[in-house]
Amino acid sequence: MAPMGIRLSPLGVAVFCVLGLGVIYHLYSGVISSRIAAFRQGKSVDLRDLLALSLEAAVSGGREVKRIREDDTLDAKSKGLTREGVNEMLTLGDLYSHRKMYHLIKNAYPFLQVNSEEHDEAADQETAVWSHKIPDDIQATITESREVPAESITVWIDPLDATKEYTENLRQYVTTMVCVAVDGVPIIGVIYYPFTDYTVWAMVGAGSSVKARASYNEKSPKVIVSLSHAGKVKPFIQEAFGNDTGIIAAGGAGYKVGALLDMPDKYEKADVYIHVTYIKKWDICAGNAILKALGGHMTTLKGEEIDYAGSEANEGGVLASVNMNHKALVEKLPNRENEIHN
Repeated sequence: MAPMGIRLSPLGVAVFCVLGLGVIYHLYSGVISSRIAAFRQGKSVDLRDLLALSLEAAVSGGREVKRIREDDTLDAKSKGLTREGVNEMLTLGDLYSHRKMYHLIKNAYPFLQVNSEEHDEAADQETAVWSHKIPDDIQATITESREVPAESITVWIDPLDATKEYTENLRQYVTTMVCVAVDGVPIIGVIYYPFTDYTVWAMVGAGSSVKARASYNEKSPKVIVSLSHAGKVKPFIQEAFGNDTGIIAAGGAGYKVGALLDMPDKYEKADVYIHVTYIKKWDICAGNAILKALGGHMTTLKGEEIDYAGSEANEGGVLASVNMNHKALVEKLPNRENEIHN
């Protein structure tokens, strides 16, 4: 006698399989279609499209950052100490933002090199799909496409800049950032401020959403520096510009670049941004691209351009300015090599 149980006819099996495939297609159709579209494009990328995607990624990640902070579900953990002895934190805000940003870009352009501050080994990959919408302000500002070979592109993302300040509820300093470098040169930069829903973007040679301020103080500049990774920056700055130099301590490299721009009054204003210790390239690439698009500069303390095609570390410190004589600023800085690496 045959065992009891439910028996499916061949037709029933076929219907079950079709239904299963339908469910899978419904869940992953956006990812699949994006990857097919990327394959058909060949191995070149339109930079205007990549700017729109970068903007969407930064905002999507920022919304995760804001949600986790407002729900007070940070689950903060230590990643260890920085070179300055500061406890480097990791939160669910970092991880969830990374998932959105990283997979949104990789699902749209799987062949691009994407470097993120965070890494997530979770098996359930994020199925975020780019909308392929070009925002009106980007369309109005950048009217022409520009294709570049995919192999020349490196994307740098910072899913949550100013994590330490984020855990301390200093929300004003928090940003999410995306940068696109072509042959190591920063070309596209996006900085999103999730707690004010404010976005700054730029593409070198094409346009930006922000401007430089009308004037800057070159003789006695107000200098913005790191709040938590300062190193020996105060005596370094005073030796360069005098003991009465105004120094602003703030969290987040993205926030500090914003202080150099023509931003709303609620954001701080500075003339120069200086960082004298080791810093990662996902912290500074987006700001570098934005300043470059405005005719400004972000270099090492020796005035050297920073290469964004290589390793993740920038060992030479940071000097950033816009609408100022950057070379003259470099010449004012003391040559104290040990300050940069400690």
